[in-house]
Amino acid sequence: MTSASAAPASTALTGWRVLVPRAGELGTRIAAAVERLGGVPVVSPVITFDQCSNEARLVEAFQHLAAGHFDWVIVTSATTVDVLTERKVAIPAGTRVAAVGVATGSALLANGYAVDFVPEADHSAAGLVHQWPENAGTVLIPQSEIAGPELAQGLRERGISVETVAAYRTVEVALTDEVAVDVASARIRALLLTSGSVAHAIHSQLAPLPPTTVVACIGSRTAQVARELGLPVHVISDTHSAEALVAALADYARTHDTQGHLS
Repeated sequence: MTSASAAPASTALTGWRVLVPRAGELGTRIAAAVERLGGVPVVSPVITFDQCSNEARLVEAFQHLAAGHFDWVIVTSATTVDVLTERKVAIPAGTRVAAVGVATGSALLANGYAVDFVPEADHSAAGLVHQWPENAGTVLIPQSEIAGPELAQGLRERGISVETVAAYRTVEVALTDEVAVDVASARIRALLLTSGSVAHAIHSQLAPLPPTTVVACIGSRTAQVARELGLPVHVISDTHSAEALVAALADYARTHDTQGHLS
């Protein structure tokens, strides 16, 4: 297994068709990174996002955030950034913003939000809890409807007052028959898993995978979910960004691709 983030040669993915399972800004960035390294991205989202049923609760939480009721807001995904942006949520100057990883931090900055804290190295709930500043006050965590309890529970165990609210729900999207056939026949050489939700969708729609299919995961948490589902894991990016994920796949391809592949 390879873990890498350094950019390999620009032709490392030549001859590789790579499934990009996300649409939107993230999918665009991943596809562009694949193309820069000589590969052919196949953009076909397996998940999308929708509103939750707790609209009144979410509106109230964001109103309290804008009114300065929280010392911190923790943003755990680029999708949460999309929710904040679409709803034009104001984060007052007195409220500090934490991002779980570099990619989420970049999305916040790109949409005009400040970023005051990003954990080093371990871009996960555990890493954020471990490195969380002392005396952090009250915290709001808007998150996925299916988010695990680890982050909020870990902060509470440190004596921090935490409020969570479901900001969106993840919905699985069916792949086209053409893409499914191309994966089953190994015409698509690699699959990029950008989250645990993507891993679940890939497993439910495409498993078992051909033995030659390469599975690349963004970070150790996604890799853990993939393994628990029985999916193979060949590549893990050591930072949570589109560029790092594709670079890790290209590094693997450069050192392991000894056979010809369909294009």
